[in-house]
Amino acid sequence: MAMTKASPHSGDGLAVRLRGVSKSFYGVRANDSVDFDLAWGEVHTLLGENGAGKSTLCSILAGLYRPDSGEFLFDGEPQAFKTPKDAFAAGIGMVYQHFRLVANLTVAENLALGHGDLGVRISQKDLEARAAALGERYGLPVDPSALVWQLSVGEQQRVEILKLLYRDARVLILDEPTAVLTPQEAEQLFKTMRQMAAEGRSVIFVSHKLHEVIAVSDRVTVLRAGKSVGAVATADASPKDLARMMVGRDLELPTREARDSYGDAVLAVKNMSVLGDRGNEAVHDVSFEVRSGEVVGVAGVSGNGQRELAYGLVGLRPPTAGTVLLDGDDVTATSVLDHIEKGFAYVPQSRLGMGLGPGLTTEDNLGLKAFRNPPFSIGPWLKAAAFKEQGATLIDRYDIRGVRPGLPIRLLSGGNLQKALIAREVTLEPKVLIARSPTRGLDVGATEAVRNHVLSERDRGTAVLLISEDLDELLALSDRLVVMFDGRIVGEMPAEDATAENLGLLMGGTVSEAG
Repeated sequence: MAMTKASPHSGDGLAVRLRGVSKSFYGVRANDSVDFDLAWGEVHTLLGENGAGKSTLCSILAGLYRPDSGEFLFDGEPQAFKTPKDAFAAGIGMVYQHFRLVANLTVAENLALGHGDLGVRISQKDLEARAAALGERYGLPVDPSALVWQLSVGEQQRVEILKLLYRDARVLILDEPTAVLTPQEAEQLFKTMRQMAAEGRSVIFVSHKLHEVIAVSDRVTVLRAGKSVGAVATADASPKDLARMMVGRDLELPTREARDSYGDAVLAVKNMSVLGDRGNEAVHDVSFEVRSGEVVGVAGVSGNGQRELAYGLVGLRPPTAGTVLLDGDDVTATSVLDHIEKGFAYVPQSRLGMGLGPGLTTEDNLGLKAFRNPPFSIGPWLKAAAFKEQGATLIDRYDIRGVRPGLPIRLLSGGNLQKALIAREVTLEPKVLIARSPTRGLDVGATEAVRNHVLSERDRGTAVLLISEDLDELLALSDRLVVMFDGRIVGEMPAEDATAENLGLLMGGTVSEAG
């Protein structure tokens, strides 16, 4: 196993040099004559709106796609990777947003999996010792004997990074790596990234969080509509400058305005418990209220019961204890349809997996929750014209882009998927809106639109429960915050009293220090 400093390099000081790289899918150009330079020993951020071509460009570098045209040099040598294995062999690896680990193998076994230089006989003890030493060296501690499914999301991400370092990757591509981390974990990751750069490795950092870009990057390249807008030194750029480069206009993310008072409690949760997928108690004895015209944020590291909390509230998973009240009426044991008809709206984290019908058109998806009633149906008959008319109105009102007649909604960008999902939910004028990570993976322009919709619901008098791992989002939109850890609420505070530091400590289970 290679655990030494990254290999010496030659050439003009560039790890990667792309010139005029283009890639099209179904006649649509994802990358259009892109130029990109990555120097050895730097952290270089790739910025751009959803659909700007970042993922395609990273996938070309990682060997998943081959460019249609253009020049790709790695360490001064022309490259034409046919597979990710070729890119690995050259020294380029990528950590994707959705991890690619084998859940029932240990950490050490995942690091060794597919490694061609280990030989036939492998010592488990030796593997674990090497894994532990690598984690200690890079500030990424994880139990090498633990099974992957037993790890938190943040720990699993460490394993993905360690896999690349185990293979002595010289260029590491990290796609939205902080989306699942507490502030403290993100800070440690930044130290690791700087350490890797100091060793001569290069890091491509894909992020939508502009303050993180400023904090950790040496340079930033911005893509817009598949083209490279330009590259700037981070020291010479502000978040406002970068946002303008991304969207082509001045942009400032909206935040809530403080209020002196709120309406009555619309949603009241009392001593609710909900089981997880494995029959364990994922939510334990949780109680809180959300008032009319109030945004209550739920903070927590992914996997601490947030999903099961949402499921229990909207009827997807019946609580095993406690009650859920809507305007004083007990809806604990009612069906999902009853929840919808009584005034619940739900924006799930999985847009296509749960929120939308991927094979249906945008117009059909926009009418999915109203099709039982006029004007969408008469008796058992659906009226296609009503779906088209209502769909056209909402597509225009919510600025849903990329829609074409007959086009399945799955082909829209993430930002447009989210706008369609929110449009469908809030059109029914709900009493309660439950939104899970509504801006996760979205660019700054789409984030602006989604935040505005959330705040519009607050102003309309809706009780909003915002469940997110993005502390910036929670602090910007929430009137009050609760923190979940291990299925319990371990802290509650007004937004004015909350900081990223005390929330982060609570999210990590350190209750006394946070208080």
